[in-house]
Amino acid sequence: MTYQQVQSRVAKMSQLSLGVIVSDGSELIAFSEEEEALVLKSWNAMKKDVATLGLKFFLRIFEIAPSAAKLFSFLRDSQIPLEKNPKLKVHAMSVFIMTCEAAAQLRTTGKVTVRETTLKKIGTKHVNYGVLDEHFEVTRFALLETIKEAVPDMWSAEMKTAWTVAYNHLVAAIKEEMNSLP
Repeated sequence: MTYQQVQSRVAKMSQLSLGVIVSDGSELIAFSEEEEALVLKSWNAMKKDVATLGLKFFLRIFEIAPSAAKLFSFLRDSQIPLEKNPKLKVHAMSVFIMTCEAAAQLRTTGKVTVRETTLKKIGTKHVNYGVLDEHFEVTRFALLETIKEAVPDMWSAEMKTAWTVAYNHLVAAIKEEMNSLP
């Protein structure tokens, strides 16, 4: 699939609403029981293979946008093939778990929360490494394709929408932190 084809698909996915509603001055994330159930069901099925899926997720990103590898300091001068790079394996698994867990708890908490780090740290790192909107779009596409491959018997248009909405919330929270930096 070409980068232009990915951009076209991503543009269509980007039009999905974040589902944020305002009630009494506070923001609440609208994530339905059905969306939550689809995300939880697929996440529970994927948990047993997070290391492999995390690596597939990142390899898909680099397949679509090879220049994205330059954003990772541990990959810039590495002679180790991406699929064998131990630092990439650890990072990919960590990001995949964080993304999926953030999605799985949206309805329960009503907001994006992440473990082992803060959104501010994630935002700062993304700014420092030069992450652009396009990178989030490619990442969304790679995430959805990875999940689709991981749970083909469960995959549906509704599941794709649920994961897209969840991912869009996570990205919105990261971008909010990125934009708040001086």
